[in-house]
Parts: sequence; C-alpha cells; structure tokens
Amino acid sequence: MTGVLLGADLGTSGLKLVALDEAGALLAEGEAGYAVDRPAPGWAEIDPAVWRRAFDDALARVLPVLAGRPVAGLGLAGQMHGTVLVDAAGEPLRPAVLWPDGRATAELACWRELPAGARAALANPLVPGMTGPVLAWLAAAEPGVLARTAAVLLPKDALRAALVPDADARVTDRSDASATLLWDVVADGWSAEATAAAGIAPDQLPDVRASAAVIGVAALPGGEVPVVVGGADTPLALLAAGTRSGRQVNLGTGAQVLRPGQEPAPADDPPVHCYADVEDGWYAMAALQNGGLAWSWAGGVLGLSAAELFEAAAATPAGAGGVVFRPFLTGERGGVAGPGDRGAWTGLHAGTTRADLARAAVEGVVFAVAAAARLLHGAAGPPEGHDPVVLTGGGGRSPVVQRLLADVLGVPVRYLPIRSASAVGAALLAGRGTGVDVVPRRDAGRPVQPRPTAELRAAAARWQGE
Repeated sequence: MTGVLLGADLGTSGLKLVALDEAGALLAEGEAGYAVDRPAPGWAEIDPAVWRRAFDDALARVLPVLAGRPVAGLGLAGQMHGTVLVDAAGEPLRPAVLWPDGRATAELACWRELPAGARAALANPLVPGMTGPVLAWLAAAEPGVLARTAAVLLPKDALRAALVPDADARVTDRSDASATLLWDVVADGWSAEATAAAGIAPDQLPDVRASAAVIGVAALPGGEVPVVVGGADTPLALLAAGTRSGRQVNLGTGAQVLRPGQEPAPADDPPVHCYADVEDGWYAMAALQNGGLAWSWAGGVLGLSAAELFEAAAATPAGAGGVVFRPFLTGERGGVAGPGDRGAWTGLHAGTTRADLARAAVEGVVFAVAAAARLLHGAAGPPEGHDPVVLTGGGGRSPVVQRLLADVLGVPVRYLPIRSASAVGAALLAGRGTGVDVVPRRDAGRPVQPRPTAELRAAAARWQGE
C-alpha cells in the first residue's frame, strides 16, 4: 500500500474523518460539527451544502498531520433513513429531511394499507422519519419539487455526489437502501408497492451497487483520490468492530443494539429492524433515537458538560434518589416507546439534587438500551449466555456507562475504544475498493463484569413502571 485510507462518517450533528495506515493504525482524525434545522415542531432538516463544508473543514485538520503522505482511497459512512432530492446534475433541490423528523406520521397509513404480502416483505417497523414516508409527505406538500427530482439519495450519497461531481450521482448501496421502507427485504430489491405508496416513479430511485465499489475520483487538496460507494453508519460500526456474532451496542446520538447474522424473513411491522450489511449479509437492530442526544440535552439543562454529567452520575448512588428519567425527547420507533412519547424527569422531591438528575439521565438511557436489547432477543432468539457485549460509540467511553450497561444487561461489556467506529469502517471499505484489506487496531480493555445491586434493580423496575 502506498497511501493512507480516509473514512468519513456523516453523522446527525457532525462529520468525523479518520486516516488509517496500512497496519490499521489511526494516523489522524478531524471533526466538524453542525446544527440540525428545525423550521417547525417535529421537523429535522439540513442544507446538504453544510455537509460538504464540514468535510472540507475536517480534511483541513487531517491533511497536515499526514505530512504529505498520499491518500489511496476515501470511504463514506452516513446517517440512515434521510431523504435528499437532487436534480439531473446531482444538485439538491431542497434541504435534506433527516431521520428524527416526524412530519410523515400520518403517511404511515399508506404503508399499513399495502397488500399484506408487500407490507410483510418490508420486514421493518414503520417509522415516520424513514425515506419512504417522508417522500409521501413531500409528494403531497411539495409536488413541484418532487416532479423536478431526478433521484432520491441518502445523506452519504449526496455528500459523495458533491465530492465526485463527474460520477453517476444516482447510486446507493444495500445497507442504506434497505433502511428506507422502500426495500423488499425478502426479494432484496426495491419494492414496487412501497415505491408507489411514496408517490415516486421507480426511475427516481438510485441504482444499488456494492459498498466497496469505486464510483469515481475526488479532487482533494492532497490530489485525486478514488472514492467508494460507502455504506450506512451502523453496519460500518459492525465492520470496524469486527463483530460477526453475539451483540454490539453502539451509543452515539441515537443508540442501537445489533445482532449480525440475521436471516431475512417476512414480518408485518415488527418491533426490530432487519437491514442489509455492507457485505452480503443482514443484521437485526433494535434502535433508539434518543441516546447521546438525551444526555446532551440533559447536560445543557443542568449546566453540565458531558464530562461533568458522567462525573456527577458516577458519584451518585444507584437509583438517583428515586428520580426516573425517560429519554424520549423526540419520540421513538415503537417497541421501547412510541412516536408520541416524550422525555421527563419524574419522582422529584424537595431533596432532589442536580447530581440526582444527572444520575437519572444516565441511568434512563441505559435502561432504554436494555429494553431495546430485550426486543432484539424476542426477534432473534435468546441471549448468548454470558458472552460479552461489544460496546462502541462516543457515548460508551465513560466508565459509569460501561458499568451500568454491564449491570443492567447482566453480561460482561467490552468497550472498543474506536473513537469513530463508522468512519473507521468507511476507511476499511476504501481499502477493499482499492485492493487492500486493512484490519484496524482494536485495543479493547478487559470486559466490565456485571455486579448489579438491589438499588439498581429497583431503579430499573421503577423505570419500567413495575
């Protein structure tokens, strides 16, 4: 290998960029944040041009560290379910609609009215922020824009189109396509019935290509760089962690409990997701919209930084003095909570402290993750005994989170300190596309062994309403 590999993760609140060498070591990383626009209650949008500026900012931080080393390839990971409408030149026609958006709740009725076989073939929960229902809303609210749409892209595809303007912009991969509520999981292709429900023509859907396929060349400050199609952020976190069996918990803005090796089968509005990975397989996922998002909100309300929030939680006894935190600020996908559920602190009393509120916030998200894990068990078989759970994502760095997760799940938790797992997975795709199979450094510490207390069990029971 003559150059380094770049991987970019286009997240909800920021873009992370990493550079790996031929031995899988992290050479450099950069990050650029941005805000989600909320022009109306329940909406979540962003100008796709913000993503390109964020990429350029992160690249400007990374390139000086590389000291002139050539770049062999670039891979992209992206937040799932988003909706980007582009014209024939690949230019966005309106702001992108993102996964936390709830405007298309009423449009889910179109999916419930699909013929039973077509509905079951989608094999996924019906969520308003997914691409299909959002398109149905746009078809009714902005028909002129949809009529000018040449292609519907996912977020990472829109960024790739901006980076590689001479390539075919109308391209996505299975991992993103399967998360749109427009994908027939059983047939492993676009669903004609769901596409019609969305109010779009089949030729407005992107072509589906392999995640590691080279799509074109980007002219970056360091030279011309081959760019691969890329994949969704969650399966790329699986790829970076090397998780091929058991369970993985990814804690970022949202939270996901993942089980690779899922067998796709028809399911009518199931409680957990079945998505394609970035290779040839499938994985099951129980997802929460409110993970680190809820912690960031709680810290802001309490006047605490992220580090201070976790420090306060670690120094406060289990149970938070009887306070319970429901983290569902933006609603949920069903199963653990519904779209209409909202966040709350309850059990407050005259003796409640700010530290109690911080502890309850941290516990509340972990309890929600445990509830999601129970859903996954019901859909994909029993737990794996005492096999360790792999924990990734920035939200898992704090020791108090690792301890709580082990205690609540009742199994060892092994944290993988891969700072940007999805970005690392994207860099691995770039290596595969350019002929180099890189294995990243995975220097996990010793698993945190569970030792739940009666106080924590009582707190979990209060959270569940028992």
